[in-house]
Amino acid sequence: MKTLSSYLKGAWVCGQGKGATLHNATTEEPIAEASTEGLDMAGALDWARTVGGPALRKLSFAERGAICKKLADAIVAHRDELLLLGMANAGNTRSDAKFDVDGASATFAYYAELCKSLGDAHYLVDGEPIPLGRSSRLSGQHVLVSRVGVAVHINAFNFPAWGLAEKAATAIAAGMPFVAKPATSTALLAQRMFEVMLQSGALPDGSAQLICGSVGDLFDHLGAQDVVAFTGSSDTAAKLRGHRRVLEKGIPVNVEADSLNVAIAGPDLEPGAPTYDLFLSCVVKELTQKAGQKCTAIRRIFVKAEQVDTVVADLTDRLSQHKVGAPTLDEVTIGPLSTAQQKADALAGIAKLAQEAKIVFGGPDKLTLHGADASKGYFVMPTLLCATDGDALKAVHSHEVFGPVATVIPYRDGAHVIALAGRGEGGLVASVYSDDKQFLQEMALGLAPFHGRVCLGSEKVAGAFIPPGTVMPHLLHGGPGRAGGGTELGGTRGMLLYMQRTALQGFGPYLEGLASVGKKL
Repeated sequence: MKTLSSYLKGAWVCGQGKGATLHNATTEEPIAEASTEGLDMAGALDWARTVGGPALRKLSFAERGAICKKLADAIVAHRDELLLLGMANAGNTRSDAKFDVDGASATFAYYAELCKSLGDAHYLVDGEPIPLGRSSRLSGQHVLVSRVGVAVHINAFNFPAWGLAEKAATAIAAGMPFVAKPATSTALLAQRMFEVMLQSGALPDGSAQLICGSVGDLFDHLGAQDVVAFTGSSDTAAKLRGHRRVLEKGIPVNVEADSLNVAIAGPDLEPGAPTYDLFLSCVVKELTQKAGQKCTAIRRIFVKAEQVDTVVADLTDRLSQHKVGAPTLDEVTIGPLSTAQQKADALAGIAKLAQEAKIVFGGPDKLTLHGADASKGYFVMPTLLCATDGDALKAVHSHEVFGPVATVIPYRDGAHVIALAGRGEGGLVASVYSDDKQFLQEMALGLAPFHGRVCLGSEKVAGAFIPPGTVMPHLLHGGPGRAGGGTELGGTRGMLLYMQRTALQGFGPYLEGLASVGKKL
């Protein structure tokens, strides 16, 4: 069994004692273990601040982009190896593993091009000069400069490759060193990808470190210039935000947490129409891709009351064509969940939702596997529920089942569906499918306060539409309320977490000179 080491202070090191065990999600066979007991977390942070930070900050945006380009190329070169690790450790089908690994390389490639476009500048200029008097002699100018601390990245189990890359790329672009801590249960892929990144020779000393296992006392040594970016449960997020050191030092904590994402079928949709087919395709993809283990997966499906029976029948027909089983088999489209705990939580969640809505497809007692032993593995059948009264629901609007599970909910009109969607108290993404311009406008503006992204699907974009569960580095990823209130990616917007916005005041022409050396947002 492999022992996963951490990369700290420029060397691979192993913790003491017996570590946490990683399993093959299909067979439950132990495949690795990881421990951080006794590792020097304080020294790792100091190494990042004193070695990695200065090395990155002296580089221009274009030079940081060249780093991202080499990292993207390295991941692509080792793609097949990384896909196999995703299939073994995380239970991904090959298609799902591609989604994760290719998302990682694509994110680095995007930031490579973005940084190239920012050129030789080292800082960003925010807005135009602001006169502070009757003449331009005294002016103000906002600029953004790299923070001089270290970024701590705590990633979720479901995207060990992409999750690491999206945080790393933005930190590198902003000129800030990072310490990445992938979820231990799927760290086998994350560790190997990090090793590939190091072997590329692109990363300056101290700019990147990796923790495989517990964070230990890492948070006790954070300082006022450090930042934390976290993806995971809202319960863990609350603990991190409430950490003594975080509160004392005012350390920014960016959180992406739970999300009861919605899909809304417009009242104008007719079976067989391109937009209706787009709606069905997106819902089924988000139910089945990564076995529903996506923070952006659709959890609530809103349909006009008179359309419910038709939509349920059509979704059931499409779901019945999917096969659950060993992810190494070509015909299998849905693999197991990543861990035993995830399976237990998903089954408990289905039981909770079933007290309010009827299971119309799948369910815990309908497990049919292909090429896998039903007595082993972390398998959950895709499960579709249907409610009769959206207003009466409580658990469906408040409890996210992190697996292949979603609920169909009837609505009366636009105002009603916006109100029902809002009961999720904040989501990462909402998607709307309609060819009615007025309805799309009502949904876009009505859903926006509750969601980080709103995707508008129609016949005009049906052939090019990107499913709502696909996070694009060009656009912000994050959401208000339950979703954590944080933002990642979004081009230069994702870099702002790692930079300090400062208002400069002084002689106008001098500030104009400073601004001319920076790059405008």
